Amino acid sequence: MIALKPTKGHLLVAEPSIIGDVSFNRSVVLLADHSDNGSVGFILNKILDFNLKDLIPEVEGDFKVYNGGPVEQDNLYFIHKIPDLIPDSIEIAHGIYWGGNFEVVMELISKKLIDDTQIKFFLGYSGWDANQLDEELNSHSWVVTVNEDNRDLLEKPYNSFWKDKMLELGGEYMLWSNSPENPTYN
Repeated sequence: MIALKPTKGHLLVAEPSIIGDVSFNRSVVLLADHSDNGSVGFILNKILDFNLKDLIPEVEGDFKVYNGGPVEQDNLYFIHKIPDLIPDSIEIAHGIYWGGNFEVVMELISKKLIDDTQIKFFLGYSGWDANQLDEELNSHSWVVTVNEDNRDLLEKPYNSFWKDKMLELGGEYMLWSNSPENPTYN
């Protein structure tokens, strides 16, 4: 398999070897930005035990909140696929957008004009300083893959997402797809 370079819009799939890393074990991260200055991403498959209404009581609807990563976990972030409805959005790639006018998002939710298949909320983000991600890639902490799900990425089931990526990677990764989260339990 040819190793891909990290690029904005690509996915970082945690290697099975980073067992024990509380934040990133079995994570799939969408790279929202990547440059010589560093990288920013959001963990797509680490759901938290509360929803958006727990953080913002006036919110109507059942919007799950995900652990976006270990940086700034007291801040709320979002990605979505509806830039025509949310002004000031930044395209990540392939029809997936980051941020935008939060007041408009709250208004759209209250009017039931968006649902959880169109937007995903995160507390915190994953961040890497310049060269830090390259070092982690060199130490085999991550596999970089193309986001072939494009806009459908937001609808992927969080509880099987890492396993599904292991199966897609094939080869030796297929073996890991059915391993317990902590192999010492085997």
